[in-house]
Amino acid sequence: MPIIAAKRGRACHAVSLRGHGGSGNDRSLKLTRLDGYVADVGRAVAQIAGAYGQKPVLIGHSMGGHVVQKYLDQDAGIPHGVLLASSPPGGVWRVALNLTLRHPLISIKANLTWSLWPYVGSPELAREAFFSEDTAPEILARHFAALQDESYMAFLDMLLFRLPKPSRVKSPVLVLGGESDAIFSLGEIEATARAYGTQAKIFKNMAHNMMQEKDWRAVADHILAQV
Repeated sequence: MPIIAAKRGRACHAVSLRGHGGSGNDRSLKLTRLDGYVADVGRAVAQIAGAYGQKPVLIGHSMGGHVVQKYLDQDAGIPHGVLLASSPPGGVWRVALNLTLRHPLISIKANLTWSLWPYVGSPELAREAFFSEDTAPEILARHFAALQDESYMAFLDMLLFRLPKPSRVKSPVLVLGGESDAIFSLGEIEATARAYGTQAKIFKNMAHNMMQEKDWRAVADHILAQV
């Protein structure tokens, strides 16, 4: 997606949240709160606005969509928000329930260790959660190698403690989802769109990791055409 944006004259920057990739953190990842991620986005927005003279469009995927929503409800100056297979503003209780029913033993381990890694700890589990059935093994292997654990406290924040407030958001919001998303249902994606006064764009035969599916260019083209 960044390559397509750059070719069309659109500057594109990726935010590395604390505790992810090579970014430092002042505490254990599992104890990092969602507010910290929102603060990371705020610093990036300030830097980009200083460099370009205007605030950026914010695009967030999955948990990143939740972070974008939380940022949008406190900054009215963002020209557009894009929620890509995003956590719904009502919280991730349905995801937690489905994971518990689908993988009860894994859920016990995840909750005892305060780690979300067990849910995606093998290529097979990662495929089930994030990718289409026909994803090539070599593509799955490449993306699985880049996976890491996520903050357990941030998950609790998305479940209950730090829910977005769509009524506060002044920026227009674009909501996109995948027809075959195993994390967030079509109903949740459509409910997210309704909360922001818009209609969801659903991409057929596409799983949760929309930016890594074989038809990812269609997603990028739609975003660039809208914002």
